[in-house]
Parts: sequence; structure tokens; C-alpha cells
Amino acid sequence: MREEVVLRSLLLIDADANERRQLSAIASRAGWSTVGASCDETAAAILQGPHGREVRAAVLSSWDAENGPALIAALRRCRSTLPIIALADAGSIAQAVDAMRAGASDFLAKPVAPERLLDALAAHADRRRAAGELAPISEKIAPELMLDQLVGSAPAFRAALAVAAKAARNRLPILIVGEPGSGKETFARSIHHASLRAKNQIVKVDCKSVAANIIDSELFGHMPGAFPGAFAERVGRIVEADGGTLLLDEVGSLPQETQEKLDRVLATGEVRPVGCNGSNSVDIRLIATSSRPLPGDFLPSLAERISATTVTLPPLRERSGDIPTLARHLLGRFAEEPGMRPLSIGNDALAILMRYGWPGNVRQLAGVLFRAALQSDGNSLTANEFPHIAIQSRFSGRRSDASPDIGKLSTDAAMAGAPGVTLYRQDGHLRSLEEIEADIIRLAIGHYRGRMTEVARRLGIGRSTLYRKLGELGIDTAA
Repeated sequence: MREEVVLRSLLLIDADANERRQLSAIASRAGWSTVGASCDETAAAILQGPHGREVRAAVLSSWDAENGPALIAALRRCRSTLPIIALADAGSIAQAVDAMRAGASDFLAKPVAPERLLDALAAHADRRRAAGELAPISEKIAPELMLDQLVGSAPAFRAALAVAAKAARNRLPILIVGEPGSGKETFARSIHHASLRAKNQIVKVDCKSVAANIIDSELFGHMPGAFPGAFAERVGRIVEADGGTLLLDEVGSLPQETQEKLDRVLATGEVRPVGCNGSNSVDIRLIATSSRPLPGDFLPSLAERISATTVTLPPLRERSGDIPTLARHLLGRFAEEPGMRPLSIGNDALAILMRYGWPGNVRQLAGVLFRAALQSDGNSLTANEFPHIAIQSRFSGRRSDASPDIGKLSTDAAMAGAPGVTLYRQDGHLRSLEEIEADIIRLAIGHYRGRMTEVARRLGIGRSTLYRKLGELGIDTAA
């Protein structure tokens, strides 16, 4: 029996020739073909034509607040469930808000980052994934935060924050480990802003989205003629990060040969472009992230170098007591964006959010709240704004979606806006005095950004006493 070939087409609407070529090149990496339409009539004709069922997603290239809603409405009449991704000028959150209120599924900032477009297409075109309020939002929808603005009082989160705050003050590499959506990039950028390199830039490379045959050129640069197609010199991302921070997302995806070259750069401070006999001196601080512990075949010397200080972020389902504070914080951030307004959130809604397992972690929570804030007509979000969450938390059989085991006292305390130290265990019993003291010290280290003399002074103890307590309580001092 011959296997059926599934064809996937991407409908590009109102894209000029150059932009269409760029978007087509990106989409083709994941096996998409593209078809263009200059207006809503042409787009509708394509969807209703003989090959209309092959169109699995649409991209609106230039959002127009006057004509855009009618265009989305026309697409929805032809295909009510068609994923529609709107492109908005970078920094124009107001355009994105208008597009999503008009019925767009997602939005991306221009110029479009290739990995974000591919992730958006994969997420929205996969019919097995959740729709409605659970559908992910690809573009960032909240500003960067400082370390002392990161929200959470769960012990594991506070432990991670304390390590990050203390490590920010040196130049040694850091490895941040956490599930997708748990806030690794936010932590990395917060560490950079708290460091002595804050005035210089942080340069990010998504290691998993760059092909293995060009990752060396991306990181180290290349000289003209270094390989077929290398017509001009390219400055690598490591050189761009000179004096600042290099953020390597999903560092475990790097090929073995690239790992060896990166290890030499960190050991010597010298970077050699592909095809060059000489080298450039660089001064960088490396922050690496990984969704899981580094693989067993990862270069041992590089693993030792970058994981000497490791920040481990807990998944959101393991700190469900932080959800009320996080939800209020995120809604406050959204209210600062153009086109948004202040909203509160009721305890009935918070109870639903706290019972859900959040496989997409904080990123998913932010997307759910953003969609709810866009669609709400009232001044406060209620349980009625989260029907999919209520259904999923009640009936999902996935282990990652398991309802968190949190007691009533802990739930009530979290909803009431409990202080920054968790007093109750998940089962509702009080935590030990030693555990609470450890949390207070971690909170102070994070709040005062690792300045241990200031931490000791604010806690009313001597510096030597502080370090003795760190040892007794088992708080990491390696950073």
C-alpha cells in the first residue's frame, strides 16, 4: 500500500516579492510550499479552490488596522479553524493586539526570526495540539526583567535565583537548565543586566535552529572563500559579543567539532574564523541553556567548564503556589503595553490556573493570560475566561498535565498574596524553621544581587555568620 504524501501549503497574503522569497525560504526548511495572494478575494479563491485543503496556515504580511479585520473575517468564513499569523513591525505591540482581537491566531515581529516562524507554523498547524486559549503565542509579550523583578517564592525557584544573583557578579560561564518555557532566557538576560557587562550587548544564538554545516560560521565567522558560497567575510557571533555576554540556547545541540572549538575559545580567549590562519582576542561571558541535562556524549572538558555554576529552574507545576503572584505580575506587565488595559483576576480563575499542570510552563501561562486579557470585556478575569484550562486540568491523562498536589492552606495563602517566603508545604503543614530561614537568606541574596556584605548587613548578622549559615543550611556558595 502506497504511503499518502501530506502536502502543506502556506498562504502568504500581501507580501511583496522580497518578503515572499524570504518567508518561502524559511518555511521550505520544514517542508512547506508557499502560495501568494494580494487581497482577501484572491486568498478566499485559493482556499475554496481544488488545492485549498492543502493550505494549513496563513501569514498576513502587513497588518492594516482598517482592512485587516475584514480580511481575517473573510478567511474565517472560508476556513474557521485556519491558523492565521499576523506580522507586525518590531516594537508595535498595538498592531499585534489589534490583529489578535480581530481573530489572528498568533503574531510575530518583523523582521521575522526564522526559528520563531518555524515554531509558530509547527505549533498552529499541528491538529493534535490544543487550540483556543491553550494555543501558544510565539512572540515575546512582556519586557525583560531584572533579577530582583523575577517572581516566585517556591524554595527551588528561590535557590535558583540566589545562585544566579551571586554568579552574575563574576565572569565565569553559567549553565541554566529547565524545561521549555520555564524562563531560561529571561534568567539569562537578567543575569547579564545584573553583571558588570550590562552596558554591553547580549548576543543570542539558538543552537538547535542553526544547521550543523553552518554553525561554525555563525559562531566563529568565516573568511572569503572558506567554503563554497563564502563570498565575503563574516563576523561571528562570538566576536559580536566581545565585552558582553554570549547566550547559547540549547547548547547540547552543538556538534562535537564545534564543542571542541568553543572549548578552546573559552580556554584561550582567542577565536579563529573558518578559513583563517590567525585569531582574534575576545572577552566574553558565556551563558548556556539546556532543556535537559547535557547529553552523555557532550565534550567533558566543555561540560565541566560551562556547568561549574548551574542554575536549575523548576517547572511551573512544581511551584503552583507562585501562580497567583505570577498571574497578577504578568497582567500588570501586559497593561503597560499599547492597546491593553489594567485587569485583576479573581480567585475562581486562580483556582483553575493552579490546578493545571502547565506543560508549557511560564511561557504558556503568559500566553493564556494574554489571550484572556485581549478578549475580556470586564475589569477582572474570571473562571469563565479559561474553559479549556478547566477541561484539561480535569480530564487530561498526560503525566505532565497532572494536577499539582497543593493543600487548601497553601492555596489560600497563595491567592491572598502571601509574602515572598513560602510558609506551608504542599500538604498544608507548616515548613520547618530551618527551611524558612534558608528561604529568607536566598531571598536576600537575590534581592541584593549577590552582594554578600549587604545581605549580611540587612539581615543583621556578620558576614562570617552569614557564610556559616550558608554552610549549615546547605545553600550553594560555589557561585
